[in-house]
Formats: sequence, structure tokens, C-alpha cells
Amino acid sequence: MMKVGDQYQEDFVITQEMVNQFAELSGDKNPIHLDAAYAAQTPFKQPIVHGIFSVSIISKIMGTQFPGAGSIYIDQQFQFKRPVFPDKEYYAKIELISVEEGKHKGVFTTRVYSKDRNKIAVDGQATVMHTEKLP
Repeated sequence: MMKVGDQYQEDFVITQEMVNQFAELSGDKNPIHLDAAYAAQTPFKQPIVHGIFSVSIISKIMGTQFPGAGSIYIDQQFQFKRPVFPDKEYYAKIELISVEEGKHKGVFTTRVYSKDRNKIAVDGQATVMHTEKLP
């Protein structure tokens, strides 16, 4: 049974091939994500991962690991603090910070960190309903 303060962390890498596939699926073919020559002329100096794709790990974790099957997103807010680059190591960290008693709802911090520098790339907060009681 989960309690306030419980955390889950998962390492991940998004490859350039995955970015290319996401661009095809989403239709977002902005060259900042796909064209190294174009990206080299930007402040980032290399392609960056689509913002919404960079946080898809949060949905995966919420639906399969923490809290897991039966989770239903109610709300999600993100602030993109730093770019996420293809083929670099990152980790997602989620923490249960509050529970609405009797409502099967919890509020979670949802963050993505660069593994090499341990800096927040994406800072967020989610409200999740669960088909079972959270605490």
C-alpha cells in the first residue's frame, strides 16, 4: 500500500531513432528534433527530444509501475527547464506528495533528471486517480 513520501525512479534513454519515429507518429517534424545541421545553428548545438515525448516515461511509470495498473491521469503540469538530448542518460523520479482521503486520488511530483549532471530537465506535478485505494 502506498503512502505519502513513497518514491519510484527509473533510468531511460531516448534514442535519435525513437525521436524520428515520434516525429512520424505525431507529425511534429520541427528540424530542431531531426536535423543535426539545423540544430547545430541553435543555442542547443544538437537535436533535442520533443518536450512531450521526453515526459512520456512519466505516463509509462504511472500506468505500469507507480502506482501502476488502474491509474487514471486527472491532471499533469510540466515545466521544461532544460532540453532532453537524444542518446543521453536520464532518470524519471516520481513521489507521492498527498492523498485525497476516500477519493482514490493522489498528487505526485513528476521529474526528469539528467543522469550525468543530476539536474532537473523537466519539473512537474500530476494528479492521478486509482481504481483501488491509494493509501
